[in-house]
Amino acid sequence: MSRGGWMQTYGGRAFYPMTPRCEDVELEDVAHALSLLCRYGGHVQRFYSVAEHCVRMSQAVSPENALWALLHDATEAYMGDMIRPLKRSMPAYVEAEDRLMQAICARFDINDEMPPEVHEADSRILHDERAALLGPSPQPWNDALEAMKPLGVTISGWDPPLAKYEYLNRFYELTGDHS
Repeated sequence: MSRGGWMQTYGGRAFYPMTPRCEDVELEDVAHALSLLCRYGGHVQRFYSVAEHCVRMSQAVSPENALWALLHDATEAYMGDMIRPLKRSMPAYVEAEDRLMQAICARFDINDEMPPEVHEADSRILHDERAALLGPSPQPWNDALEAMKPLGVTISGWDPPLAKYEYLNRFYELTGDHS
């Protein structure tokens, strides 16, 4: 049975994003790719990686949800970072992302449903990121978001090597796994 098209990962593996398997997901690949991906499609005043975004969220949520927060955007290591307004209009992309997230959850032994706290933090951090990285908004983003309080994290804009290091370090801190 064909698994479809594949991509080569940073670690030199063949990865099939449309038919992902948990054993094909590698932490080093995730950390490396996320450290090089810029949030907001690059429309920021300085570089800000998905890896830093995930680390900041994992530090802001409760300890029982910290690993989920760290891994919540791990799909982007294999599928790229798509901005929310575009993603919402692409159901096939969302389905593929959901399949990949199931494989990631299985690989890292986390519940396959995002905890509500992580979902809320992922919205609240937008306030912190917007204040640190974007110019004045030409209009409100949306009513629900505007009603939320900021998450209260500091956005630094780590360079990719530091973002990768911090992402891996946070994973090891949370799991004790250095393999």
